[in-house]
Amino acid sequence: MVKIILQRTGHEVVGEAGDGDAAMKAFAELKPDVVLLDIIMPGKSGLLVLEEMKAMDPKAKIVMLTAVDQDEVNSRLISEGAAAIIYKPFSYDDFARTFSKL
Repeated sequence: MVKIILQRTGHEVVGEAGDGDAAMKAFAELKPDVVLLDIIMPGKSGLLVLEEMKAMDPKAKIVMLTAVDQDEVNSRLISEGAAAIIYKPFSYDDFARTFSKL
């Protein structure tokens, strides 16, 4: 669903990953303009992957996807370098608004 929304909003999806290690590998190889990263995924947590990606490229634009809307979690994501947070369930407009600000 995310891939379809991105494509319909004019973005090219250059890769996908099923877990944290695969996400790190794809990030290093593909060097995408923007990364969409879920907080909960197999293997490493999205927060750990966010930290690793920002260590590899401090200028990386990483948008977090989450079903958790808690001030403590949100603050940590932003302090670790997330460019934005999109909450589940999300809509087409959520992506359009977020990407227009990046």
